[in-house]
Amino acid sequence: METQLLIQGADTIIGGRVEKADVTVDDGLISAIGAALPVTSSERTIDAQGLLLAPGFIDLHAHSALRTFDDPLLEAKIGQGFTTELLCPDGLGPAPLTDEFVRARESYLSGLEPSVAAPWTWRSIHDYLQELTESGPSTNLVSCVPHSAVREVVMGPVNRKPDRNELRQMKDLVDESFAAGCRALSFGLIYAPGLYADTDELIHLAEVAADYQAPLVPHVRNESEGILTSMKEFIEVSRRSGAPLHISHLKLVGYPELLKRLLDLLMGAKDHIELSVDQYPYGAGSTILSALLPPYANETGPAGLLEKVRTPTEREHMARDMQDGLPGWENLFGACGPENIVITQAAGERSGDQGKTLEEISNEQGIDPEFVVMDLLSDTGLDAAMIDHYSTEAVVRDIFTGSGSLVGSDGVFNPHPHPRLYGTAARVLGRFAIRENLISVPEAVARLSTRPARLLGLDDRGEIATGKRADLVLIDPARYVDTATYEDPLQTPPGVEIVTVGGEIVWDHGRHTQARPGTVTTSAR
Repeated sequence: METQLLIQGADTIIGGRVEKADVTVDDGLISAIGAALPVTSSERTIDAQGLLLAPGFIDLHAHSALRTFDDPLLEAKIGQGFTTELLCPDGLGPAPLTDEFVRARESYLSGLEPSVAAPWTWRSIHDYLQELTESGPSTNLVSCVPHSAVREVVMGPVNRKPDRNELRQMKDLVDESFAAGCRALSFGLIYAPGLYADTDELIHLAEVAADYQAPLVPHVRNESEGILTSMKEFIEVSRRSGAPLHISHLKLVGYPELLKRLLDLLMGAKDHIELSVDQYPYGAGSTILSALLPPYANETGPAGLLEKVRTPTEREHMARDMQDGLPGWENLFGACGPENIVITQAAGERSGDQGKTLEEISNEQGIDPEFVVMDLLSDTGLDAAMIDHYSTEAVVRDIFTGSGSLVGSDGVFNPHPHPRLYGTAARVLGRFAIRENLISVPEAVARLSTRPARLLGLDDRGEIATGKRADLVLIDPARYVDTATYEDPLQTPPGVEIVTVGGEIVWDHGRHTQARPGTVTTSAR
């Protein structure tokens, strides 16, 4: 037989087990699998003895919605084995959009989705996905419907319940976005304006997701002291709407004593709803710096937020609430402390603060850290982001082993990013599975590939089987491990020999080939 690509003698993940096999690739698909395949000629043969061959990994929480316009190669993701990314998590995304809110949306997202090349010409999800396709990404891209974006299009940045007509418009916009190709409905209930939604609004929109058998993907209201109540809210939303529930970045911000109750709650819920979770394997988060402010700071949109952080009476009011907290508010500033919050992005004249903690900047400038936050937001026009250290490694591993979590990097392309941007997949497979034996290698691959594909209805990928997309990762298990650290995060893991997307080699022994064969999902589930 003749073939385009022959991967010969790899330890191959097939059907949840490891088998030594040859794999051939033709016309973008896996064409044959077997021991000592009778190949007479191939355009390229790779001797994979001693190497591990897995289906391409799927990043279930990717802040790459604008990155492909600046960097379509997406080396930070391809270089660790991710071949598909789920965009627009946390209810945040560049579309849908209206003319009125283009600059406000761009400003609000700048710390989480930084871009200088994004055209911002789209208004609908359909048009946005078409622009993504034209950008020519190396990897495959799939989008959520972002709830905050939908709410802003219909209602603006206001803090109130939608009326009947507004709720209908939101449901229609969610339906239109699913029809355009979105595969999940995301919520971010610490981000404006989504944080102003009540449970009834969530249920009504979730009913549209249920019609498409698409999962709800929430960043819940509180991942700290109020986590049990916040989880119960979305379990109820899933139960009443009939939509599957997939919790984003399961974690505990402090309060390790709640861990057993949290895991018991989730395991018990699986008796009543279809439920899964994902996790990034680190004890620190990363998000926009404005997430440290009380919820009311966002009630009049980004322009109003900037006015508040520049107004003395508002500054004093917000500083008191950051110190003391508010009922039901997940106060990251109070939970983590200024000594554990590191600036990862700060635009313009404040770029010198990147890599410093709020406490360090506070000591340098002689002002309280609450006001450091507000000054950074003011001076950068909201273009500021952070890493917040909130948990121990023991809790991270207990969640990973106890919840069956799938994997989302939550990686943000900051100048000094969280190490999860480069290291997530290698930390799960290379460290947690291969080195620490927290789970088996086939189980790690199932969490990285097979189960995420099923969750999103991507039936053409996620496993090594004849006729499936040839999205493949070939690694040296002796070398593959995360090397990115908080101090030195821009480190691609060693041991990634080959990555293919749609049968085309995009990563070849430590280097990107410059190939850009990625696809954007534009068909309804």
